[in-house]
Parts: sequence; structure tokens; C-alpha cells
Amino acid sequence: MSLKTRIGEDMKAALRARESDRLSAIRLLLAAIKQREIDERTELDDSGVIAVVDKLIKQRRDSVSQYAAAGRQDLAAREQFEIDVLAAYLPQPLTAEEVSALVAQAVRETGAASARDMGKVMNWLKPRLAGRADMTAVSAQVKASLG
Repeated sequence: MSLKTRIGEDMKAALRARESDRLSAIRLLLAAIKQREIDERTELDDSGVIAVVDKLIKQRRDSVSQYAAAGRQDLAAREQFEIDVLAAYLPQPLTAEEVSALVAQAVRETGAASARDMGKVMNWLKPRLAGRADMTAVSAQVKASLG
């Protein structure tokens, strides 16, 4: 079953169970997927759906930090709930050791020697780590290994 189909089935289950908060988060995800499909005039595969989920989670994390700084714990809790719902559609995250091994392999295979080659390494890593690791932390790790 594709990820998009699974999300649709989860929406139906949340609708039947009358879980309004969960239903709202899933509908938001489906709307974002549909919008991207319309914008790009293509049908998204699982990797495209994961990219949409990752983007939405990143937006929610930013909102949580802003709401917490403003003292709005009620809104921060709602955003955190949406993060938890959306995170269920991401693949299993990689451990720090697995990420380190992939970074080392990327440096070897791309022949990167300095920080100027960081783009090559990140282009090699991005499709392999999409949704499975924090790309900001991976970028810092690549920079450290090339520096």
C-alpha cells in the first residue's frame, strides 16, 4: 500500500472514530500533498509524500518554538500534537552511527576533499536520508568531516 493510500485510510478511520484533532491534522497533510501535486502537475510517489510530511513537521517545530516563546502553551501543544500525527508517516529514523557511516561513504564515493565539495556530498546524501535524519545536523557533520 502506498503512503498516500495509507494516509487516506487513516483519515477515514479518524473520521469514523470522531477524532477531530487527528482528522484535522491528516486533512491538512492531504491538502498539502494535493497542492504540491497540482503545482507540479504530477502524481507524488512515496518519496514526494515524505518530503511534504517533512516540510510540514519542520513548519510545526518552528511554530512550537515561537508559541512557547510567546507563552502560548495551548497553541504549542496543538502544534506538537500535529507533529506527532505527521511523524507517523515518516520512515524509521536512522541512528547517529548509521548517519555517520553514510556520511563517510558519501565522502568516499563523491571524492570530496574540501568544504567546496560539500554540495556534491549533500546531493548524494539527500535522497538517502530524506525524512530519516535531520538534514541540518547532517550538514554540520559533513562540514566537520570535510573541514
